[in-house]
Amino acid sequence: MKAENDAVIVDAVRSPMGKKKGTLSLTRPDELAAQVLRALVERNRLDPSLVEDVKMGCVTQVGEQGGNIARLASLLAGFPVEVCGVTSNRACGSSLETLNQAAHEIIAGMSDVVIAAGVESMNRVPIGSDVTAPNAKLLDLYEIIPQGVSAERIAQKWGLSRLELDTYSLNSHEKALKAQAANRFAAEIVPVRAVSPDGSLVDFRSDETPRVTNLEKMAALKPSFLPEGVITAGNSSSINDGASAVLLMSRKRAAQLGYKPRARVGATAVAGDDPTLMLTAIIPATRKVLQKANLTLGDIDLFEVNEAFASVVLAWEREIKPDPDKVNVNGGAIALGHPLGASGARLITTMLYELERRSARFGLATLCIKDGMAVATIIEREE
Repeated sequence: MKAENDAVIVDAVRSPMGKKKGTLSLTRPDELAAQVLRALVERNRLDPSLVEDVKMGCVTQVGEQGGNIARLASLLAGFPVEVCGVTSNRACGSSLETLNQAAHEIIAGMSDVVIAAGVESMNRVPIGSDVTAPNAKLLDLYEIIPQGVSAERIAQKWGLSRLELDTYSLNSHEKALKAQAANRFAAEIVPVRAVSPDGSLVDFRSDETPRVTNLEKMAALKPSFLPEGVITAGNSSSINDGASAVLLMSRKRAAQLGYKPRARVGATAVAGDDPTLMLTAIIPATRKVLQKANLTLGDIDLFEVNEAFASVVLAWEREIKPDPDKVNVNGGAIALGHPLGASGARLITTMLYELERRSARFGLATLCIKDGMAVATIIEREE
C-alpha cells in the first residue's frame, strides 16, 4: 500500500572511485562532495532551496573533512544558505546511516526533501587520523584489535582458506570489469573535475579501481596483518576517494514536484555484535531488516554487501545462505573501492540501477562497521 509519507528515492549518483595516489588524490573532499551535490540537483532540475537538509556521512572528520563537511560542501555547491547540513559518523556505514535518517524523518512527517550523501578522501585524510590514544577502560573491557586482525579471526572461525578469499576477490574484479565494459555504471556516475599534478583540472569519468589480475598474482601477495595469515591487499578493500548522494522525498512531495519515484525505502536496521570479531554484525543486521520488512531471504532480488574484506562477505554467506548469484553482481568494494563515508550511499546507488536494469523488486544493502556494528537497508523498486 503506497502512502503519502513513504520515503522514496528520486535519484542517486556518485563520483567515479579514485584509487590510492590516483586521480582524486589532489582534490579536496569538500570540493568533491560539492560537485556531486551540484550534479544531483542540476540533472533533476531541482531548485536547491527545496532541500531541507543535506545529511552527509564522513568517517575521518578532521582537517579538510572537519568542520561539518555537509554544510561546507552544500555552500560550495551553491545551495542557498537556508539549506542546512549535518555530518554523521557510523564508521563504514555512515552514508547508509544518513539515508536511513533521511527516510525516518520523511516517514515521520518531519521533512519532505532531503539529500543523503557521503564522502571520504582517504588519500588526503588518512584513516585513523581522528583517533588519539585508546581508552584504557575500554581496553580493560574488550580486546580491541585492528580490523585486519578481526578479518583474520573471521577467516579462522568460518574455516575460510586463502584460495577461497582470493577466488572471491578475483571474481569481484572480473564482475566489475565486465560491468564497466557494458557501461552499467555510466548512468550512476557523474563526471567530476579533479586536480592534476600540474594544478590544472581534468575530467574524471570512470572508476580507476577495478583491475585485471589472476590467482597467481594474488597468491604472490604477502599477508598484511599476521605473518601466517590469509588476509592480503588483494582480498581486502583499498585506499580510495569518492562521494555519493541520494535524493529522497516524501511520496506526496515528489508528486507535487512532478517526480516519479524510483524506489521506496522499505526497512532499516542496525545491529551490534562482538567488538573484537568486529565485522560480523551484518549477519544479525540482515536478519533484523528482513524481519522489519516482513520479507524472506527469497524475496530479495539483489544484495549489496560491503566487501571490506573477502572473509566478511563469505562468512555472511555461510550464515545467511543467499543465492550467491544475487550478491554484489557488479563487483564490490574489493574491486570498486571503499571510500569509507561514501560507501553506503554508493551501494544503494549501484543497487538501484541494477534493480531497474533487471526489472527486479527488492534490494538489500548492508555494511560491517568497526567496533562490532552493522547497518542495513531494504529498498523496493517502483513500477
